Amino acid sequence: MPEVVQATNSPVAVTPKKDNEWLLIIKRLLRNKLAVLGLIIIILQIAMALLAPIIATHDPVKQDLSASELPVFSEGHWLGTDNYGRDVWSRIVYGSQISLLVGIVAVVLGLLGGVTLGLLGGYYKKLDGIIMRFVDLLFSFPGILLAMLIIAVLGTSLVNVAIAISIWSIPSCARIVRGSVLSIKEKEYIMAMKSVGASDLRIMIKHILPNCFAPIIVFATMRMATAILSTAALSYLGLGAQPPTPEWGSMISQGQAFMWSSPHLTIVPGIAIMLTVFAFNVLGDGLRDAIDPNMNV
Repeated sequence: MPEVVQATNSPVAVTPKKDNEWLLIIKRLLRNKLAVLGLIIIILQIAMALLAPIIATHDPVKQDLSASELPVFSEGHWLGTDNYGRDVWSRIVYGSQISLLVGIVAVVLGLLGGVTLGLLGGYYKKLDGIIMRFVDLLFSFPGILLAMLIIAVLGTSLVNVAIAISIWSIPSCARIVRGSVLSIKEKEYIMAMKSVGASDLRIMIKHILPNCFAPIIVFATMRMATAILSTAALSYLGLGAQPPTPEWGSMISQGQAFMWSSPHLTIVPGIAIMLTVFAFNVLGDGLRDAIDPNMNV
């Protein structure tokens, strides 16, 4: 009888992750100056998006043809105006809302699909082959072309852009989660949970999934950069935000006709995209190195 009690309590006694492990990860991350810079930029972007009604100086869609194509540092328009007299700063500020919102929705939807497929494929051998062949099928399409195909079927809108980018994100996420599940499910505490009759759902949700959080967080952070860049690219092609919506990609598309006379119409939103993508990429790299220091070269 004592042996049975010991086996029953073993899953509870074994903790897959120590409580202070995430604290150590944060400390390693904060020692990475480039990752901290990325984090600061992201915080500023989020603050700008949340405070857009306060910090924007003009209505982003209001036209004033008498003040069209004003250069940067003009009175009342410190980033100038576009060919319709709309304030560029205000459009950049409100454009951050769209870029971050579409990116977050796309990444969350992609994680829901990818994590689910990765968990099922990694845990059940019978489903693994079917799920991985589906993932390979998605991988066979270039990402941007797959997104364009989905938008062509669903129609042109920012909602459909988020859906298209999320579907594009599923296969990468599924493979990452599957790889983690394959290694975690062979651990002793998982075997102990099975031996005491724990259900597969409980094991996957309560004991395997929490130990996949680290690679999932890294993937989500770096995928945000891809989602924001893809949103801008699709809007530039006319498949995302439609005029007069203030979106960075569409601002570049509309400003390219005035590249020589008013280069700020293209350069300013281009810098906004560059800084945001840079920030998420370096933060993702920093998180990866903080979670697994052995990956540093």
